[in-house]
Amino acid sequence: MTTLRAGSATDVGQVRSNNQDSLFLAEAETLYGVADGMGGHQGGEVASAMAVELVERHATERTLDSLRQAVRVANRAIFEKAGADRDLHGMGTTLVALRVVDGPDGDEIAWVNVGDSRVYLLRDDKLIQLSHDHSLVEDLLRDGQLTEDEAAVHPQRNILTRALGIDLDVQVDGATVLPFTGDRFLLCSDGLFNEVSSDQMASVLRRLADPGEAASELVRLANEGGGRDNITVVVVDVVDDGGRSAAASALMAADASRLVSPGPEADPTAVPAEPPAEEELFAGRRSSLPVATDDYGAEVDDPFGELDHARTRRITWRVLAFVVLLLLVLGVVVGAIGWSASKTYFVTFEGDRVAVFRGQPGGVLFFDPQLEDTTEITRDEVPPAIRPAIEAGKEFGSRSAADRYLINLQTQVDDAIAATSTTTSTSTSTSTTAPATTAPPTTAAPTTVP
Repeated sequence: MTTLRAGSATDVGQVRSNNQDSLFLAEAETLYGVADGMGGHQGGEVASAMAVELVERHATERTLDSLRQAVRVANRAIFEKAGADRDLHGMGTTLVALRVVDGPDGDEIAWVNVGDSRVYLLRDDKLIQLSHDHSLVEDLLRDGQLTEDEAAVHPQRNILTRALGIDLDVQVDGATVLPFTGDRFLLCSDGLFNEVSSDQMASVLRRLADPGEAASELVRLANEGGGRDNITVVVVDVVDDGGRSAAASALMAADASRLVSPGPEADPTAVPAEPPAEEELFAGRRSSLPVATDDYGAEVDDPFGELDHARTRRITWRVLAFVVLLLLVLGVVVGAIGWSASKTYFVTFEGDRVAVFRGQPGGVLFFDPQLEDTTEITRDEVPPAIRPAIEAGKEFGSRSAADRYLINLQTQVDDAIAATSTTTSTSTSTSTTAPATTAPPTTAAPTTVP
């Protein structure tokens, strides 16, 4: 049975006025997670709190599928609450979580991810990032359009391509890892890795044995590096792997002993066998050649006289069958592409206004997108952070999903216009605010989970 020990720390950082991150350590279920909320002063806190509470409630089985389904349940609840409460329109959250699950050969560690919070594994003093960020910059990095250094300072590095609460359903990344004693998992929001390098994180995780102390030190380093966002860290240690490490060591030792054991000695007096003569090698193949006959069954003088003619007939028939089959396959593929294009919608700019198209952005084969509707939202009214995604074509699996996106976009535009009007009307007044104080990191005591 796998035993874990965990510690955590979270802090508002040096710039933000409130902490929109949430975390959970469900020791009894060996379930741990971090969520980074977004969507206004209140919305981010609500979204991240809902995510961790609902995942903990609905991840009832020790399987990766159960963990994934719990995340999808949380996503739908956040999406519906954001749509029902005007004050929470546009809220969302990232989420990373892990737990012990049942595997075919014993316990495994399952992890899931949506957004740009991360899961790392420290094994044999090497820090490995298990999750992949769902962000615009990460997509550009994977496509080779940005280098690592450029991605680290890109002005749009915080734009997410996937998060909980943005659409009715969400794709959840996840996998399982075999745990070994000494493994250390790190779950964190982007407030950590945007301020602290991978080498620094690995150094802290190697140096501090207590998971709570390691989490607090990582938060301190993030604040020291600038603290431009909320910072949340959960460190989970594999204290006991149920004997897996010992079994693996014994197996490796057995394999090593077999590799170094001497084999049977060769007889130095043995005479190498002579290679078979050419006649012997080909005798069987020659005797199996067919004997040609005439129309009455009699043997003809030239046994290969009709070979070229027969080959021509066979090739012609096979080529014809292949061409027919190829045309059928192409027809099915083209039909499937056309059907898929007809079921896809995307939001982009038509001239200077936001519009809905049916089909694939840019078209596919000879299926060009069709304009379905044009809104009153202009290009200048769209928030700059969202504008690149709309210019590229924001895709949806149904018209209703596209309409929901437009409703949320219109809400953001209206809120931005209202905020601008309020700012203009009050620009002549002067207000004084007390300087924000930075709350000290809160550290959860390490726990040992059976």
